Amino acid sequence: MHRYLFIGGLHRSGTSLLARLISDHPQVSAITGAPVPENEGCYLQGAIPHTALDGAPMRFATDPRQHLVEGCRYDSQAVRDRMEADWAPWFDASKPWRVEKSPVNLTRMRLYQQLFPLSQFVVILRHPEAVAQAVSKWLPDPAEELVKHWIAAHRQLEDDLRYLHAACVIRYEDLCARPARTIEGIHAFMGLPAHPVRQEVRDGNADYPVAPCLRAGDADRWGYGPGHGTQPWTPHVTHPLRAQREAALERLSPR
Repeated sequence: MHRYLFIGGLHRSGTSLLARLISDHPQVSAITGAPVPENEGCYLQGAIPHTALDGAPMRFATDPRQHLVEGCRYDSQAVRDRMEADWAPWFDASKPWRVEKSPVNLTRMRLYQQLFPLSQFVVILRHPEAVAQAVSKWLPDPAEELVKHWIAAHRQLEDDLRYLHAACVIRYEDLCARPARTIEGIHAFMGLPAHPVRQEVRDGNADYPVAPCLRAGDADRWGYGPGHGTQPWTPHVTHPLRAQREAALERLSPR
């Protein structure tokens, strides 16, 4: 029987990179070669509508209509069955784990936990100033407004985490600094043996000039400060099995 690992996060936070690194494991399958943006599973299923108004960068995460939780109108066996059927052709049926990566998973984890009770979740964060700079090519909003959106989205995330049985939150900056150790930690979170990281990982934050617009204290919860600043931070890991929780934390925590 296969298991799902759902990856979510704001656009340009590193979800695609993370999915590629995790799915390089021989026991993990990911969607590849799909005729949709970034192989995102949200476009490949017809159970939950996904139009131009859904999943818009720096819009979806604070849209109450897109915060899907247990008991919402999509919490049904019919929705689960349709999603499974639509996704099945894009996965390798011989592998026990399936990675589905879509930014909108950030706001659907509580629903997906109901639909797929054995599923696990990974959210990747990236410094709010870097995210604001990265999405500015799509949006006219000033950087300060984009940073406010980032803060609001992750306040909602913090509340949602209380409801999830198996969830892991990491930072893009830590993934870039320690790719092998980070991916080993996520594989441990999944109960998988370590597998070497073969792909090159570079820190894309270096592509953007430092332009402080984050106020001191607004993102301390995640170890972020003004001017692309980062502080040592312990990732969030919950898992019903103590051994997997502790193994993941041991590898993901800074040394």
